[in-house]
Amino acid sequence: MSQCVNKIILVGFLGATPERKLTAQNKPVCSFNLAVNERWKDSDGAPQEAVQWFRIVSFGRLAEVCAEFLAKGRHAFVEGKLQCRSWEDRNGEKRTVVEVVAQEIRILDSASRNGKGKTAAPETQNELEDVPLSLRPAQ
Repeated sequence: MSQCVNKIILVGFLGATPERKLTAQNKPVCSFNLAVNERWKDSDGAPQEAVQWFRIVSFGRLAEVCAEFLAKGRHAFVEGKLQCRSWEDRNGEKRTVVEVVAQEIRILDSASRNGKGKTAAPETQNELEDVPLSLRPAQ
């Protein structure tokens, strides 16, 4: 019996405020792009840097919370699985996207405000009680 694993862990910065929509079944879905920086030294010892962009998607309650608490520039931990989707666009061309379906997201910074003017990272225990554990700021 062979075992398979589909798991990805990313730590990076949001490139834009998440976009919240509803599926055809009226369930919340939220998507955003996450930039992950990679740094190394080349053979001459000169510092190098590259940025990889990942499309992140979340569903249900996690999608609602992402839309409320995440914003452009936030530092976040994302754990999930890779998914490849294909569809035909309006011109009849086949399109494919690889995305991370988030199962857990943690806010890693302590920014006091997001773009909506709400407290992005609750500070008190009472405020935290309404935020799912998977999206609470790291302690």
